[in-house]
Amino acid sequence: MSRILTIANQKGGVGKTTTAVNLAASLAAAERRTLLIDVDPQGNAGSALGIRRDESANSIYEVLLDRLPLRDAVRKTELKFLDLVPASKHLVGAELELADHEDRVRRLKDAVDQLADEYEFIIIDCPPSLGLLTLNGLVAARGVMIPLQCEYYALEGLADVLKTIELVKASANPDLKVDGIVLTMYSVNNLANQVADEIRKTFADQVFKTVIPRNVRLSEAPSHGKPILLYDVASKGCQSYLDLAREVAERMEGGVA
Repeated sequence: MSRILTIANQKGGVGKTTTAVNLAASLAAAERRTLLIDVDPQGNAGSALGIRRDESANSIYEVLLDRLPLRDAVRKTELKFLDLVPASKHLVGAELELADHEDRVRRLKDAVDQLADEYEFIIIDCPPSLGLLTLNGLVAARGVMIPLQCEYYALEGLADVLKTIELVKASANPDLKVDGIVLTMYSVNNLANQVADEIRKTFADQVFKTVIPRNVRLSEAPSHGKPILLYDVASKGCQSYLDLAREVAERMEGGVA
């Protein structure tokens, strides 16, 4: 059975999509069959893999609103073991369109369950909000990864994410758990060290050992339509995501996650 992992944080600019894309690509590089599902209306996960939003007639929008089989929206990528379900511009209005449906928070789970046995990992990239699209991601998943930027306001809003996760556990997905917090955009300075220490002190083993640094090559890669390992495999950003993928896989295999 696949490990379904949602990447979520309602705060923008914390490296959420960068983490979703490069974690998925790193797992695929280890020859683990991986599916990345983009439920963010911005469609950045697709463009970071060289697939522009609306390049395909079938997207996650048709899956959620028209009940298109998820299989029919899957796209191949440059990486043999990585597939993508892209977003589309129509996803912007999806939350309003879903609002009147009784199963509005279960649409993605119903779709993902169709393909769950065909992948080792299914990574879901959510929008920077706690609306219906993110709720669909949380209901569909077994675990949540929360990217947290190493800055002064890092903990701002984290309580809201954790509260939402608890509400989803109580109402729609009792198996949901926080797989871990990943520290992103780390710079070597006193403030970043203080923030990282405080987060580790508060959340202990829930914090991944791997820290993602600020890295120019990591920032450049999406503009070239490539994950970092196809853009600059020797960069610190790439090595960090490869380390994170190993840690995620080890946690799963060890029964930690």
